[in-house]
Amino acid sequence: MEDNKFNLNKAKELDQQDILSSFRSLFHIPLHQGKEVYYFTGNSLGLMPRSVRQYLETELESWSTHGVEGHFRGTNPWMHYHKLFTDKAARLVGALPGEVVVMNTLTVNLHLAMVSFYQPKGQRYKIIMEGGAFPSDQYAMESQVRFHGLDPDQSIIELVPRPGEYNLRTEDILHTIQEHAEETALILMGGVNYYTGQLFDMAAITNAGHEAGAKVGFDLAHAAGNVPLRLHDWGVDFAVWCSYKYLNSGPGGPSGFFVHEKHANNPALPRFAGWWGHREDERFQMKKGFQPMSGAAGWQLSNAQIMASAPHLASLEIFEEAGMHNLREKSHRLTGYLAFLLDDLQARYPNCGLEIITPNTPEERGCQLSVFAARNGRKIFDYLTENGVIADWREPDVIRVAPVPLYNRFEDVFWLVKLLEDGIKRFNH
Repeated sequence: MEDNKFNLNKAKELDQQDILSSFRSLFHIPLHQGKEVYYFTGNSLGLMPRSVRQYLETELESWSTHGVEGHFRGTNPWMHYHKLFTDKAARLVGALPGEVVVMNTLTVNLHLAMVSFYQPKGQRYKIIMEGGAFPSDQYAMESQVRFHGLDPDQSIIELVPRPGEYNLRTEDILHTIQEHAEETALILMGGVNYYTGQLFDMAAITNAGHEAGAKVGFDLAHAAGNVPLRLHDWGVDFAVWCSYKYLNSGPGGPSGFFVHEKHANNPALPRFAGWWGHREDERFQMKKGFQPMSGAAGWQLSNAQIMASAPHLASLEIFEEAGMHNLREKSHRLTGYLAFLLDDLQARYPNCGLEIITPNTPEERGCQLSVFAARNGRKIFDYLTENGVIADWREPDVIRVAPVPLYNRFEDVFWLVKLLEDGIKRFNH
């Protein structure tokens, strides 16, 4: 970035040039000692949109006014509430409307997808995943493997970086897929690694997986709402994501579920069935014999959790207005500014013990930067917290920072790095 200087005026100038700056006012910013915090944990829990109260009030009014008839009356009849998400969620992840449904929670959907797409047979029984994936993914895969009577130690191939490196190289991922082509049943990875913030080449991984004869799926918990996605065009078999991180839909918010249209009407795919996935025109006939609806909707189990879903609808409206292209463009600039200031900080304090472990290339990351803090990292992190910075500590020594383009400012980034410098002076000098 040209003419970058570590000063507050530069940060404010960048904020004045930001076409998305007004979106910050759409969110509640928590306070610390009477001042707005510097909030950098949208990768863990996004901030609350101000419109959420009204969206919830609408459904509470329907409940109080109509009772059970709220399923068919009111502003948003609950019978079809899940359909309010379809087009918006599909645009967010680059899918066709019939390929997406919002339901359940993330790990539930991960298990439902694996029931259908992890089908070990003969010598083709292995799963390829990233080493050090989020524990829910690890536990889900371990338990699914055991469910099929297999040993996770023999059935799960974990991809790890080369010695001395923090991130996986795409060529190494593709080589591993090719090397185990005859044994692999499923490739299941995060779109963005939760710990390092690395954005994987999902198109290349999907193509290589299919060439190997395997199914390919992604956990997009750290990708949806963070980076542009083209699930349909990439040919991904399935994907799941949560809504409470970058999608700002509240703790425990509903999950997204994608199944490519090539599987929309495949009766050979096993699945765990529920009545909301049964043919809509016959659902209330209460007959035996499950007949799934076409597309992702056929994986539904139960009717929508309305009060948990209303905040998600509020948030998706904001994404529709902002546009994922605009958000990605700002994310490049905002995260790039943070990387620039951190590099400058390291240059001025060469013994500070800080090192960015997220890829340097913008195309290989979202808005999260993970910073290795080798010297007094926990003390520095606690100092940040005491001074109004909400970031994230990951054992043993990493600070995760996510400047979210919807509500973070360049000025927030400036003060984060300024307080980091103060912490370094206090504890490392």
